[in-house]
Amino acid sequence: MIYFAHRGASAQAVQNTVTSFALARKQGATCYELDVHLLTDGQLAVHHDYSLLSTTGKDVNVAGLSAADLKKYPLLPRFGGDAEQIPLLTDILPVITENLQLLNIEIKNDDNRYPQIEQILLKFLKPYADISSKILFSSFDFDTLVRLRSLAENARIGLLTREFDISQALALRAESVHISVLRVTKEIIDSCHAHGLKVYVYTVNDKATAAQLVLWGADGIFTDCIGDFL
Repeated sequence: MIYFAHRGASAQAVQNTVTSFALARKQGATCYELDVHLLTDGQLAVHHDYSLLSTTGKDVNVAGLSAADLKKYPLLPRFGGDAEQIPLLTDILPVITENLQLLNIEIKNDDNRYPQIEQILLKFLKPYADISSKILFSSFDFDTLVRLRSLAENARIGLLTREFDISQALALRAESVHISVLRVTKEIIDSCHAHGLKVYVYTVNDKATAAQLVLWGADGIFTDCIGDFL
């Protein structure tokens, strides 16, 4: 079973921050998941929602911001301490590369709101040759993954899905299917395995559920509580 630190150690630190990923690494994480958006200046921000409302209290869309603009919107200090900034991908990678086994980069791109994010992300990652084989790309937007596959023949792709459709995973030549704990079944896992696909389940924060998924044959989980599983 693989345990992904979902947005870092996000049950104990503000999600998708340097602090969150540093804490996950300290707790023993070697597999991580994060989300990327494309900023107006071509840089890549690590943030989950398209809006900053839930994380900063300001209803501003990431799509209209530059890296400099992000500094105007400190993250709410949900765990005490000083407010943090929304990081760039360049801020996070140095924190997690040591002992890295797998990094799942979720590309936020519903309805192609970030044209060319696939090309920009692949270009950004080129200098990181030492970890390129350890990066697994996913997205809820199927067309984003189609474009990514056309640009990178050997890219590792995970189909992130709300409605399970194994034909999409096979069309992408994906290596895994990422599915909600609320939707996964043993039958889905068995079907994926029969077609050579791994199954990673999100978001699992209790050991009883994780144990059931082990019995069903799931290959990994995404968890906010990484320290509880390592």
